[in-house]
Amino acid sequence: MIESSLSSLGAKVVLATSGDENHPPENITDGNTNTFWMSTGMFPQEFIIRFAEPTTISAVTVDSYNVKHLKIERNASQNVSQFESITEKEFERTEGHLQSNAISLNGSSATHLRFIITSGYDHFVSVHRVGVQN
Repeated sequence: MIESSLSSLGAKVVLATSGDENHPPENITDGNTNTFWMSTGMFPQEFIIRFAEPTTISAVTVDSYNVKHLKIERNASQNVSQFESITEKEFERTEGHLQSNAISLNGSSATHLRFIITSGYDHFVSVHRVGVQN
């Protein structure tokens, strides 16, 4: 299994529920944990990543800070109105370092992945990197 940065696969963040010009959603896909997307408070927060073509994903890695509960949904068509739930995960609280979680998606095929952060350990959360394993 090879992990790739999402931008190298042609993936883009096509929706984010909040934004900060200093920490835009595009930072999620650049493969760099020193850059990040930051929420503007309140929950749920979500972002949707679109792949250039249908992609089979065995797992995703999420590097974040202050995320407590995350849901992941997928869509396998070009129409983004229909998503199906794949998994949910409770993240452990970390102090002073990133949460790094590998989440199995069991070879799901997707054109879009929706990440829904339903709660956090603070009012604000950040997502530094999402990587995929094919």
